[in-house]
Amino acid sequence: MSSETVVTEIRGKLVTTGASVLIELEGKRIAKISPFDHQESNDEELWIAPGLIDLQINGYAGYDLNLSDSSMEERIETIRLMVDKVLESGVTSFCPTIITAGYEQIYDSMTALRLACERYSVVDETILGIHLEGPYLSDQDGPRGAHPKEHIRDPEWTEFAKWQYVSGGRIRMVTIAPERSGAIAMIRELARAGVLVCIGHTAATHEEIAAAVDAGARMSTHLGNAAHLQLPRHPNYIWSQLSEDRLSASIIADGHHLHPSVIKVIARVKQDQLVLVSDAVHLAGMEPGIYRTHVGGEVELLPSGRLQLVANPLMLGGAAVSLSECVQCFIRFTGTELSEAIGMATIKPAKLLGVQQIGVVEAGYWADLILFAWDKSDGSISVRAVIKRGKQVYSKR
Repeated sequence: MSSETVVTEIRGKLVTTGASVLIELEGKRIAKISPFDHQESNDEELWIAPGLIDLQINGYAGYDLNLSDSSMEERIETIRLMVDKVLESGVTSFCPTIITAGYEQIYDSMTALRLACERYSVVDETILGIHLEGPYLSDQDGPRGAHPKEHIRDPEWTEFAKWQYVSGGRIRMVTIAPERSGAIAMIRELARAGVLVCIGHTAATHEEIAAAVDAGARMSTHLGNAAHLQLPRHPNYIWSQLSEDRLSASIIADGHHLHPSVIKVIARVKQDQLVLVSDAVHLAGMEPGIYRTHVGGEVELLPSGRLQLVANPLMLGGAAVSLSECVQCFIRFTGTELSEAIGMATIKPAKLLGVQQIGVVEAGYWADLILFAWDKSDGSISVRAVIKRGKQVYSKR
């Protein structure tokens, strides 16, 4: 990791109130928050917010969590390096996302994440839990997305239990298609075990979605994506999830995965049940250009952050922007206040996972904080400093 500096105090504008404050830190926690007269300082006044929380990251800055044919040491090192880069983006807590693959590949990925957490304290403190997205998903083109069809299968508790065991109990989210044989029983068991069950990559009927929620599903994974190109006017699995008051929803608000008009509608319907995620793949944070990937083949990353297939530019090759960029896009598309949008990427995901002591700037909470400049005219957010457990792990000042 880049050089770390212990931080004892921070000055800036609190994102929730706009008030200028002095935040005093003691060790890894926030000790005291006091009013501060910024007029006495000549420094640029930055905004202070909780560190962002991303429930879905597949990779970042060239580091891919789902690569196969790698040694265990290579996997562990990839996780360590990726955590460093994720922290630099302003995300201080996240769920590494393991996607559909064969049993051994997922087993090795879970093992690597456990070992990385046991070996490196910053990895353990940054990883909230693992998001298992697959292999219990729809095998239909469209809902399946980029998940390999040959590994899609019906849920099996014994298989999941083995992955949970080698992860050290770190699987805290599972995305599942309710229509698969045995899915409802699986959802019930997962919910009983305290796992956040999400509906996603699904072609389920309205009744199957209702049954999944009755069994304990509580969130929709990247609602509006991973769908057929054409759907019945009504009902369909997007409307059914959108109208289900017991379901929260995550969305990828990068301007590429969902049209701004769709983001606006989902935001109005879900309101305080909406969570922003990046769903970033390993090319997020990289320079624009053409790359070859193990999922989409040859892809092009545009300066706008759009990642598209070279052979068919109308098709996306994954998500390739940071969560802070999703926050600023969401503000621009919906007119949402800065504090509310930040909340969708901090306190709301923390509450969904049932995680305490993060997502809020408050005395006694962990000192996971970001300082950023915000240009209200264009909605741009520029992360200037990142503090993780009382240490400055990134600075752009």
